[in-house]
Formats: sequence, C-alpha cells, structure tokens
Amino acid sequence: MAEVKDKKWYVVRAVSGQENKVKEYIEREISHQGMEDYVSEVLVPTEKVIQVRNGKKITKERVYFPGYIMVLANLGGEVPHMIKSINGVIGFLGETKGGEPVPLRRSEVNRMLGKVDELSVKADNVAIPFTMGETIKVIDGPFNGFNGTVEKINEEKRKLEVMVKIFGRKTPLELSYMQVEKV
Repeated sequence: MAEVKDKKWYVVRAVSGQENKVKEYIEREISHQGMEDYVSEVLVPTEKVIQVRNGKKITKERVYFPGYIMVLANLGGEVPHMIKSINGVIGFLGETKGGEPVPLRRSEVNRMLGKVDELSVKADNVAIPFTMGETIKVIDGPFNGFNGTVEKINEEKRKLEVMVKIFGRKTPLELSYMQVEKV
C-alpha cells in the first residue's frame, strides 16, 4: 500500500460542460467508498467573468479549462478505477493505454492554481459584450434613446466609439459599456 500522504495533482478529463456535476459525483463516490484519505481535493478551475446585460453587471463563473478537473490524490489501490468509473469521466490526462496516470509538475500546478487565485482577484476582465458594426441604443446620458453603430472598441478604457445620427448628421460619441445596450 502506498503512503497515503504522497498526494499529487492529477488532471481528470470529463465531458465538457459537465465539470461541476462530475466533481460532485467524484466527491460523493469518495465519501461513499471512504476514500477521503486518498483524495483530498477535487477542483474545477473557474474564472469570474462580468457580463453586462440590460445595463446591469452580472458576474458569472466560467470554467477555465473546459473538460478538465484537477484532483489532489494518491492514486493507490482502487482509486484510479473508482474515478474512471464515474459517470462523465473520460480518463486521466497523460495516461498511456494501460499505464499510470501522470501527475502534474509542481510548476504546472502552481500555474493552474495561481491562475485561479489571480482570476478571483482580477474580476474586471469583462467579456466585451459588443462587436464592431453592431447597432446599439444609448440608454444613459444626453443622447439617451438614440441608436448608433459601434465604430471602435477601447478595451482598456472600457469605452465604445459610437456613430450616432443627430439631426441627419453622423456624430461620433465615446460611451462606456454601461451607457449602451444591444438593440
């Protein structure tokens, strides 16, 4: 029997879009089989993404590595078979046919976990909700109610340059994401 304290991070491949469900299955199976000593953490790396919907900020968690779940485990005895037999699990990353799953290197783990920490702090990385040439409606400021076309997107300042027709003439306006909505 391997020493229980020798745990390493492994990557389990799961059906994309089902990561959290598979994580729950793994955790449930571990406690059901009494294998908590062998598997101490099951992690789905996510990032926070702020989306703007109808002028409101909505924070959503998005899976950072779709189809991958990190597991801190000692893969002794039946543990690999137990994990592989779970619904939605495809297998371990890096395992050769019939071979042992390959643990992540420390640097890779730090990078993945660091990414998770970094992203939870840096929640400002908004997915840009607008595209060039898109027609939008101004919902705030002196041009409230006017429609315009997105000409430029400035990600750093989080502003849009919008071409609005005022009295028959096209006028460029600089507006923040929060001042406009999709038509």
